[in-house]
Amino acid sequence: MNLKVHHTLTYNYNFPIVLDPHTLYLYPRPYPHQRVLGYSLYIDPQPSKVVQNVDAEGNAQQVAYFFNGPVNRLVVDAIITVSSDPVNVFDFVLFPFSTKNFPFLYEDRIYKYLIPYLNRGDVTAHVEQFARKLAGEVNWATVPFLVQLSRYISEHFSYQHREFGRAYPPDDTLRDRAGSCRDYARLFISACRSLGIAARFVSGYLYGNPLQAHELHAWAEVYLPGAGWRGFDPTEGKAIVNNHISMGASADFDQLAPVMGTFRGGAYSSLNTQVNIEIV
Repeated sequence: MNLKVHHTLTYNYNFPIVLDPHTLYLYPRPYPHQRVLGYSLYIDPQPSKVVQNVDAEGNAQQVAYFFNGPVNRLVVDAIITVSSDPVNVFDFVLFPFSTKNFPFLYEDRIYKYLIPYLNRGDVTAHVEQFARKLAGEVNWATVPFLVQLSRYISEHFSYQHREFGRAYPPDDTLRDRAGSCRDYARLFISACRSLGIAARFVSGYLYGNPLQAHELHAWAEVYLPGAGWRGFDPTEGKAIVNNHISMGASADFDQLAPVMGTFRGGAYSSLNTQVNIEIV
């Protein structure tokens, strides 16, 4: 199927300000089952220059530079069309075969690249205990654990709509048994890392879920030996198929906002955002 995303962000300032460079994560990551068919980006005020980069984690990054005078508003409008083919997300072989159960050790040649995705900064005793309990229920089988973790969060936690703000610490989400998609993804990642499975945060769009139809979505990917990066969505409670569009993936949960930048001036800012996704 072909999916079209229209994402508009409008920043309003109560006094005129001067815009510093802004970094945009508004271009899809490539995947074997997805390709970009069309893309347009409109920015007002018009930047003096937009530089297209690839960041340290392989994400498409655009940096907008402004040399115009004071403004009261910044508008960023992206229209993205992708072709997303059906995919069997479990069509892989774990290799070495022993990694069908965990904990396991990544091969040295792979491990050195995965160190940021194994960081235990978010891991607490509470999170690790939670992960170990679920792992025990599936006899420490690798893929069943990931499926069970996604399903458990989706079925036993209360979803909260929170369009803006950073993801809450995993301990808070676990304690409250509630959170947004960002909170769920951060907890999922922390649970995986607590047991030695490399995991990263993914930001993008989800088609077909009314809760996510008009906002940015977040989920997680784990690195499996022989299978590479595979996506799991604890909001949906299942593995990724072809209705997710990834805009960026990172070891950190707070580095993938669609627009990031600063301004100079003594003003307050407010943000209005709108996302529409449709089949075309």
